[in-house]
Amino acid sequence: MLEALSGVPTVAYLGAGILFILSLGGLAHPESARRGNLYGVVGMSAAIAATFLLGAPYMGTLLPWLLVLVPLIAGGIIGAVMAQRVAMTGMPELVALLHSFVGLAAVLVGISSAVDPHMGQGTGAVVVHHLEIWLGVAIGAVTFTGSLVAWGKLKGTVTGKPLLLSGRHGLNALMLASILGLAIPFILLTLNGVAVVPVLLLVGMTVLAGLLGWHLVMAIGGADMPVVVSLLNSYSGWAAASAGFMLANDLLIITGALVGSSGAILSYIMCAAMNRSIWNVVFGGFGADAGKAPAAAQIEGEVTPTTAADVAAQAKGAKEIIIVPGYGLAVARAQHLVNEFSSILRKEGIKVRYAIHPVAGRLPGHMNVLLAEAGVPYDIVLEMDEINCDMPSTDLVLVIGANDIVNPGAETDAASPIYGMPVLQVWKSGTVVVFKRGMAAGYAGVENPLFVGSNTRMLFGDAKDSIAAILAEIRA
Repeated sequence: MLEALSGVPTVAYLGAGILFILSLGGLAHPESARRGNLYGVVGMSAAIAATFLLGAPYMGTLLPWLLVLVPLIAGGIIGAVMAQRVAMTGMPELVALLHSFVGLAAVLVGISSAVDPHMGQGTGAVVVHHLEIWLGVAIGAVTFTGSLVAWGKLKGTVTGKPLLLSGRHGLNALMLASILGLAIPFILLTLNGVAVVPVLLLVGMTVLAGLLGWHLVMAIGGADMPVVVSLLNSYSGWAAASAGFMLANDLLIITGALVGSSGAILSYIMCAAMNRSIWNVVFGGFGADAGKAPAAAQIEGEVTPTTAADVAAQAKGAKEIIIVPGYGLAVARAQHLVNEFSSILRKEGIKVRYAIHPVAGRLPGHMNVLLAEAGVPYDIVLEMDEINCDMPSTDLVLVIGANDIVNPGAETDAASPIYGMPVLQVWKSGTVVVFKRGMAAGYAGVENPLFVGSNTRMLFGDAKDSIAAILAEIRA
């Protein structure tokens, strides 16, 4: 029976690989994202079933099956519960936490392979296999600790301010050189038949790589966290591909390469949109001198508060309105009310659109997913490059929960940590209304001169309550 099914895993792996490619293609646009997710689920289900078929000849007793099925079922239940309970505000840190699991898995697979390698015969096979182990564990350890730091920063348990140690780049280079250099005695001792010392070297390198991952992400400021999440996604893909080489699993190699390359491409696109070099983000501390963060210019002036009734009157009298959503919108869970607000105005003939910054929120595409969940039509959701030129002709801009992405200091203050980052030029519109709970700085810790602008009005309070009050005024 098993011999008759010997070719099925290969075909299933091929089909799963194709489905994963289709899944990535579907996730490229909100309209096809659900279909893309479905392709991914079907592909992964086929891959798991094929892997069971491959392992069936070696699992003749009950114990091996239990060792595989129990963790599989338990992990599936835990993952399903986490996915059901997570709010949109918690999605970025959940993604970062899941990336850490991939890195940890690569580390455990590498160390277990070094203890019991089951390698082919010949010196060449030994060298190649142990290089795979070394690189896989190194990438996995960097991914694991880096993702945990990103999770802490996104959750708020770790400060979003960059840790800028003096000589940090030299320290990173020294750790990287040590990681690569220790691979030589690791392989030589393995070839000479020494069993214990190579494993100890591998464990020591794991600690060093973990320290490197921690330091790299600690040196990255809050404004760059969406790029970091994308970058860690890429790292997790390469860690998975490395595990595939160690296990001689073709599908794991293909899947890891797809995730790694797509994450790297997305990170590059986001960096280009922010006018930043990806190397500055990777090595941390963009725009900062070693050992200290630059001091941005102090804001001078007074804010002008407004009321829900005034905003409603302005909205009803406007011809064009642009809504800029940010992380605060997700925190307030106000996306459905915002959609209702824009729908009412559009029915009255007012042109309402949404402006999305590439790094709005704390996850790539965070705001797009948020608005899609609320039912906002895709055709009125525009990227920064598409809508910035329309700001001067817009009567009213509503900034809901956004801060750093509408900071004019990014264009005018050379001392600002976000200087050079393209932003939504909302201050060029007729009137800007900023929805905020208070005057706290944004996630990057930078003060925003927009708040004291002559055409800016501040609507203080919870965004959901504020929008509900505006809706009540419009209906009245």
